[in-house]
Amino acid sequence: MSFQAYIDNIKSKTGKTPEDFKKIAEKKGLLKPGVKAGEIVAWLKKDFKLGHGHAMAIYASFKG
Repeated sequence: MSFQAYIDNIKSKTGKTPEDFKKIAEKKGLLKPGVKAGEIVAWLKKDFKLGHGHAMAIYASFKG
């Protein structure tokens, strides 16, 4: 599955774009220095019911 396919599936499932997730993560303090990828992935899995690969795709979009 391509990266764009992951992003498209996430948007279909949650109604949110990577930028939407980034804004939420910033408000929650998850983009501060020292926050590990695992914390962000766990949040995406718990709050948005994303699978590991989809959560990692969102995390990757945060990092560029």
